[in-house]
Amino acid sequence: MSSNIRDQKIKELDILREKGLEPYPHKFDRKQNTRNILEAFGSMDSGEIRENEQIKTAGRVMAIRDHGKSAFFEISDFYGSVQGYIRKSEVGQDAFDMFKEHISTGDFVGIEGFPFKSKTGELSVYTKKIQLLTKALRPMPEKWHGLKDKEVIYRQRYVDLIANKDSMQRFKTRFEVIRLIREFMHKNGFVEVETPMLHYTLGGASARPFVTHMNTYDIDMYMRIAPELYLKRLIVGGFDRVFEINKNFRNEGVSYKHSPEFTMMEFYQSYADYYDLMKLTEELFGYVVNALFGQYEIEYQGQKIDFKPPWSKVTMQGFIKDHLGADILNDSDEMLLQILKKHHNEPQIKDRSHLIDGLWDLVEDLIIQPTFVMDHPVVISPLAKKHRADPRVTERFEPIIMGREMGNAFTELNDPIDQRERFEKQVAMRDSGDEEAQMMDHDFIRALEYGLPPTGGEGIGIDRLVMFLTNAASIRDVIPFPMVKPSSLEEEYSEETEQDEMR
Repeated sequence: MSSNIRDQKIKELDILREKGLEPYPHKFDRKQNTRNILEAFGSMDSGEIRENEQIKTAGRVMAIRDHGKSAFFEISDFYGSVQGYIRKSEVGQDAFDMFKEHISTGDFVGIEGFPFKSKTGELSVYTKKIQLLTKALRPMPEKWHGLKDKEVIYRQRYVDLIANKDSMQRFKTRFEVIRLIREFMHKNGFVEVETPMLHYTLGGASARPFVTHMNTYDIDMYMRIAPELYLKRLIVGGFDRVFEINKNFRNEGVSYKHSPEFTMMEFYQSYADYYDLMKLTEELFGYVVNALFGQYEIEYQGQKIDFKPPWSKVTMQGFIKDHLGADILNDSDEMLLQILKKHHNEPQIKDRSHLIDGLWDLVEDLIIQPTFVMDHPVVISPLAKKHRADPRVTERFEPIIMGREMGNAFTELNDPIDQRERFEKQVAMRDSGDEEAQMMDHDFIRALEYGLPPTGGEGIGIDRLVMFLTNAASIRDVIPFPMVKPSSLEEEYSEETEQDEMR
């Protein structure tokens, strides 16, 4: 049982210290990581030995193969793994006994030696010195089975990363994607900025918030649902192009494509409109995909997706009408409601904005390849500028891939009078019971009255993008520490014991 193994390993710490061996030393002077070793010596021939080359590396022991008076062991670090070889006649009786008795899979060790290629062609380190660097008190997951319970994986991601190379690679890709996005934005003249996480007033999106309390001012505040209104304030203040990559929080459901805490990049470009942003979005996605795969086409869950510009463009009105026969600009509320009832998607709140959202939910999954859905009605777009050719709709688009909204973009509403009227309608919706409607932000109106230049703005969901680029079926597979239902450590210890007894 893991609890018994842990108890035994805790006792082993005292034994090590009695022998004068510290199981948690302060430092190890590592000279090479596994990538350095593979780059320097990977081209050696099978059977080749280079005794004049020195290697000093460290990592976690992932496997041990005991051969009596010698042993092979695998050590792993962030970059990869390499095989070590230890022999009693080389390191001496005491060091070899220490290895045999006190080094287990999961422990960290430091080794010194020289490179050689085994007869089977595996690069190895002939170990002349070995030092225990960290004694692991818990057993490693079974090599070929590892963690299977998704809830345990999400709670104990650190174990998942140790045991699952695919998981480690997925998160390496995630952080490379974020680096590439930053690189692209900097190349295009954007300045990375920071805006508040705690908001006095809810705004920037339609969502339920997390509410907290600030003791100093004795007021309730909100974890931000979007950074939009603060980023626009920076444009008012004189910034030209800004972007922010950070967390948003929405007190809503958990699903394969929704997380209450998620990462978004939001950016604003002065003197631009939503047509400029479409071009930038195509280029951004293409830049990232090309950098990772050397091409525009990828495969996601068996479906080929082609990110090559130009992407398709459809209007929200046209797409819904083509597939449902409903005209969201001209049909009455009652006509729209009847179509929703026919498709068993009747919303609780039956104002026009919720009717339109309900209709869109019915057809969104029909979009597979990267597509810009454009020109959303004004009633569902409180922060977007009215279309220059049709005041019933806004200059807004959402990039959609395989039925998933990847972002949201506007030609920004910069008329303070129009914005105040839109906010007032949102307040009325909120007063009537819509918890996702936006609040009146008087300071933002004041900022607009100082003058926001013509501006285009967009938010892009990082987690959903990473899902596509890592072939992950669930958004929680690409968030290092996703939200899960809490459990006590006592319950987890009990579960571990039961699982071990069943093996």
